[in-house]
Amino acid sequence: MIQKKICMVGAFATGKTSLVARFVHSIFSERYYTTVGVKIDKKVVSIQENKLNFILWDLYGEDEFQKVRMSYLRGSSGYLLVVDGTRHSTLEKAFNLQIRVEDAIGQVPFILVLNKWDMTEEWEIENSEIDAVIQKGWSVIKTSAKNGLGVEEVFQTLAEKVLTG
Repeated sequence: MIQKKICMVGAFATGKTSLVARFVHSIFSERYYTTVGVKIDKKVVSIQENKLNFILWDLYGEDEFQKVRMSYLRGSSGYLLVVDGTRHSTLEKAFNLQIRVEDAIGQVPFILVLNKWDMTEEWEIENSEIDAVIQKGWSVIKTSAKNGLGVEEVFQTLAEKVLTG
């Protein structure tokens, strides 16, 4: 079985831990827990005849007091750049993080994850901004860790990207 390290990257409170919990354990909690350092989970993803053992590194969220340690990303085969659609600032943070991640580990597959899609009435990110990101050639998937929308798709899509290089 092929093992692949995948990192969850984004601002604080974007739903990185909730996405992992939904994907790995099929659960969602309304409680907010701050990730301290890194939380590691595993899940096998099947793509065509291949089985990938995803080692999911859920990194603490970046904020004005704490920057993500780029050393945590070493050896990553891909990453999810997680944005909270109800907080526009998390999109700006994601753009900044993507540049830093690429500087640190080079170009590896990633997906921009627009999380909290179940809360669209509170959405701060415009469709035109999403379209602009897609125009740059980025993969963008809307998710809801709360109801599971798009979660499986995100990890399946990333697995395909990792396999095809």
